[in-house]
Amino acid sequence: MRVIAGKARSVPLLSRDGLDTRPTADRVKEAIFNIIQFEIEGRRVLDLFGGSGQLAIEALSRGAAEAVIVDQSKESVSVIRQNLEKTRLSDQAELVCADYMDYLSRAKGKFDLIFLDPPYREKFLENALKRISEIDILKSGGIIICERPADKTMLDDYGAFSRAKDYRYGKTGITVYRRKSCLTTETGGNKHE
Repeated sequence: MRVIAGKARSVPLLSRDGLDTRPTADRVKEAIFNIIQFEIEGRRVLDLFGGSGQLAIEALSRGAAEAVIVDQSKESVSVIRQNLEKTRLSDQAELVCADYMDYLSRAKGKFDLIFLDPPYREKFLENALKRISEIDILKSGGIIICERPADKTMLDDYGAFSRAKDYRYGKTGITVYRRKSCLTTETGGNKHE
Protein backbone atom coordinates (compact mmCIF):
# COMPACT_ATOMS: atom_id res chain seq x y z
CA MET A 1 0.00 0.00 0.00
CA ARG A 2 1.43 3.34 -1.07
CA VAL A 3 0.53 6.89 -2.04
CA ILE A 4 -0.15 6.82 -5.77
CA ALA A 5 0.32 10.45 -6.86
CA GLY A 6 1.11 13.97 -5.75
CA LYS A 7 3.66 15.39 -3.34
CA ALA A 8 3.84 12.16 -1.25
CA ARG A 9 3.93 9.89 -4.30
CA SER A 10 5.33 6.37 -3.74
CA VAL A 11 5.57 6.73 0.05
CA PRO A 12 4.67 3.31 1.52
CA LEU A 13 1.86 3.37 4.06
CA LEU A 14 1.37 1.22 7.13
CA SER A 15 -1.80 -0.73 7.83
CA ARG A 16 -3.04 -2.56 10.90
CA ASP A 17 -2.43 -6.27 11.15
CA GLY A 18 -5.39 -8.62 11.32
CA LEU A 19 -8.91 -8.57 9.96
CA ASP A 20 -10.23 -5.47 11.73
CA THR A 21 -9.40 -3.24 8.77
CA ARG A 22 -9.66 -3.80 5.04
CA PRO A 23 -7.38 -1.37 3.21
CA THR A 24 -8.60 -0.16 -0.17
CA ALA A 25 -6.70 -1.97 -2.92
CA ASP A 26 -4.33 0.30 -4.88
CA ARG A 27 -6.23 -0.31 -8.15
CA VAL A 28 -9.54 0.66 -6.53
CA LYS A 29 -7.94 3.71 -4.89
CA GLU A 30 -6.50 4.76 -8.24
CA ALA A 31 -9.94 4.37 -9.83
CA ILE A 32 -11.55 6.49 -7.09
CA PHE A 33 -9.05 9.27 -7.62
CA ASN A 34 -9.48 9.12 -11.39
CA ILE A 35 -13.21 9.69 -10.80
CA ILE A 36 -12.62 12.78 -8.62
CA GLN A 37 -9.31 14.04 -10.03
CA PHE A 38 -10.65 17.53 -10.81
CA GLU A 39 -12.50 17.86 -7.49
CA ILE A 40 -9.60 17.61 -5.01
CA GLU A 41 -7.43 20.72 -5.28
CA GLY A 42 -7.94 23.08 -2.33
CA ARG A 43 -10.84 21.06 -0.92
CA ARG A 44 -11.77 20.07 2.64
CA VAL A 45 -12.01 16.29 3.10
CA LEU A 46 -13.66 14.00 5.66
CA ASP A 47 -12.53 10.37 5.88
CA LEU A 48 -15.11 8.97 8.30
CA PHE A 49 -13.76 5.41 8.62
CA GLY A 50 -10.03 6.16 8.52
CA GLY A 51 -8.46 2.70 8.85
CA SER A 52 -4.94 3.52 7.67
CA GLY A 53 -5.89 7.03 6.55
CA GLN A 54 -4.89 6.24 2.99
CA LEU A 55 -7.88 7.88 1.23
CA ALA A 56 -7.47 11.20 3.05
CA ILE A 57 -3.69 11.02 2.67
CA GLU A 58 -4.03 10.41 -1.08
CA ALA A 59 -6.36 13.44 -1.31
CA LEU A 60 -3.91 15.62 0.65
CA SER A 61 -1.01 14.43 -1.50
CA ARG A 62 -3.00 15.45 -4.59
CA GLY A 63 -3.70 18.96 -3.34
CA ALA A 64 -6.61 18.88 -0.88
CA ALA A 65 -6.26 21.74 1.59
CA GLU A 66 -7.14 19.86 4.76
CA ALA A 67 -8.61 16.59 6.00
CA VAL A 68 -10.39 15.30 9.06
CA ILE A 69 -9.73 11.59 9.59
CA VAL A 70 -11.96 9.70 12.02
CA ASP A 71 -11.53 6.20 13.43
CA GLN A 72 -12.77 4.66 16.68
CA SER A 73 -9.76 2.35 17.08
CA LYS A 74 -6.75 3.66 19.02
CA GLU A 75 -4.57 1.25 17.03
CA SER A 76 -5.84 2.67 13.74
CA VAL A 77 -5.37 6.24 14.95
CA SER A 78 -1.76 5.37 15.82
CA VAL A 79 -1.19 3.93 12.33
CA ILE A 80 -2.81 6.97 10.70
CA ARG A 81 -0.62 9.31 12.76
CA GLN A 82 2.50 7.42 11.62
CA ASN A 83 1.33 7.55 7.98
CA LEU A 84 0.72 11.29 8.22
CA GLU A 85 4.22 11.75 9.63
CA LYS A 86 5.81 9.55 6.92
CA THR A 87 4.07 11.57 4.20
CA ARG A 88 4.76 14.92 5.93
CA LEU A 89 1.07 15.79 5.79
CA SER A 90 0.37 16.00 9.55
CA ASP A 91 -0.04 19.77 9.51
CA GLN A 92 -2.96 19.49 7.08
CA ALA A 93 -4.86 16.79 8.96
CA GLU A 94 -7.00 16.62 12.06
CA LEU A 95 -7.07 13.13 13.53
CA VAL A 96 -10.10 12.18 15.65
CA CYS A 97 -10.43 9.02 17.74
CA ALA A 98 -14.21 8.55 17.91
CA ASP A 99 -17.10 6.42 16.74
CA TYR A 100 -18.40 7.74 13.42
CA MET A 101 -21.85 8.60 14.80
CA ASP A 102 -20.33 10.37 17.80
CA TYR A 103 -18.16 12.43 15.45
CA LEU A 104 -21.14 13.28 13.23
CA SER A 105 -23.13 14.42 16.27
CA ARG A 106 -20.54 17.18 16.86
CA ALA A 107 -19.04 17.75 13.40
CA LYS A 108 -18.18 21.37 12.71
CA GLY A 109 -17.96 23.03 9.33
CA LYS A 110 -18.74 21.61 5.93
CA PHE A 111 -16.78 19.35 3.62
CA ASP A 112 -16.27 19.25 -0.13
CA LEU A 113 -15.43 15.56 -0.26
CA ILE A 114 -16.51 12.77 2.10
CA PHE A 115 -15.06 9.25 1.96
CA LEU A 116 -17.15 6.42 3.44
CA ASP A 117 -15.34 3.08 3.52
CA PRO A 118 -16.76 1.26 6.56
CA PRO A 119 -16.61 -2.45 7.41
CA TYR A 120 -18.55 -4.12 4.61
CA ARG A 121 -21.15 -6.33 6.25
CA GLU A 122 -22.52 -3.80 8.71
CA LYS A 123 -25.13 -1.01 8.35
CA PHE A 124 -22.50 1.68 8.95
CA LEU A 125 -22.63 2.96 5.35
CA GLU A 126 -26.40 3.45 5.30
CA ASN A 127 -26.39 4.96 8.81
CA ALA A 128 -23.60 7.38 7.93
CA LEU A 129 -25.31 8.52 4.71
CA LYS A 130 -28.60 9.06 6.54
CA ARG A 131 -26.94 11.06 9.32
CA ILE A 132 -24.82 13.16 6.93
CA SER A 133 -27.98 14.05 4.99
CA GLU A 134 -29.70 15.10 8.24
CA ILE A 135 -26.90 17.34 9.53
CA ASP A 136 -26.01 18.76 6.10
CA ILE A 137 -22.20 18.88 6.31
CA LEU A 138 -21.59 18.54 2.56
CA LYS A 139 -20.88 21.80 0.76
CA SER A 140 -22.78 22.76 -2.36
CA GLY A 141 -21.12 20.92 -5.23
CA GLY A 142 -19.58 18.40 -2.81
CA ILE A 143 -19.46 14.66 -3.31
CA ILE A 144 -19.62 11.53 -1.19
CA ILE A 145 -17.59 8.50 -2.28
CA CYS A 146 -18.83 5.18 -0.84
CA GLU A 147 -16.84 1.96 -1.05
CA ARG A 148 -18.99 -1.15 -0.69
CA PRO A 149 -19.25 -4.80 -1.69
CA ALA A 150 -20.13 -4.96 -5.39
CA ASP A 151 -23.32 -6.92 -4.62
CA LYS A 152 -24.60 -4.38 -2.07
CA THR A 153 -27.58 -2.38 -3.34
CA MET A 154 -27.59 1.32 -2.51
CA LEU A 155 -30.62 3.61 -2.32
CA ASP A 156 -31.01 6.22 -5.05
CA ASP A 157 -31.53 9.03 -2.53
CA TYR A 158 -30.49 10.03 0.98
CA GLY A 159 -32.17 13.31 1.84
CA ALA A 160 -30.65 15.97 -0.43
CA PHE A 161 -28.18 13.50 -1.98
CA SER A 162 -28.77 11.36 -5.06
CA ARG A 163 -26.75 8.51 -6.42
CA ALA A 164 -24.87 9.94 -9.39
CA LYS A 165 -22.85 6.95 -10.58
CA ASP A 166 -21.86 3.39 -9.71
CA TYR A 167 -18.59 1.66 -10.58
CA ARG A 168 -17.46 -1.94 -10.14
CA TYR A 169 -13.92 -3.22 -9.66
CA GLY A 170 -14.04 -6.98 -9.09
CA LYS A 171 -15.75 -7.56 -5.72
CA THR A 172 -15.64 -3.84 -4.83
CA GLY A 173 -18.29 -1.30 -5.73
CA ILE A 174 -17.96 2.48 -5.64
CA THR A 175 -21.03 4.71 -5.43
CA VAL A 176 -20.86 8.47 -5.86
CA TYR A 177 -23.53 10.68 -4.28
CA ARG A 178 -24.09 14.34 -5.10
CA ARG A 179 -26.61 16.96 -4.09
CA LYS A 180 -29.75 16.70 -6.22
CA SER A 181 -29.48 20.33 -7.37
CA CYS A 182 -25.90 19.70 -8.56
CA LEU A 183 -26.97 16.61 -10.52
CA THR A 184 -29.49 18.51 -12.57
CA THR A 185 -26.99 21.23 -13.42
CA GLU A 186 -23.97 19.04 -14.05
CA THR A 187 -25.48 16.01 -15.75
CA GLY A 188 -28.70 17.27 -17.20
CA GLY A 189 -30.66 15.20 -14.71
CA ASN A 190 -29.17 11.87 -15.80
CA LYS A 191 -28.33 10.11 -12.55
CA HIS A 192 -27.04 6.79 -13.85
CA GLU A 193 -24.90 5.73 -16.72
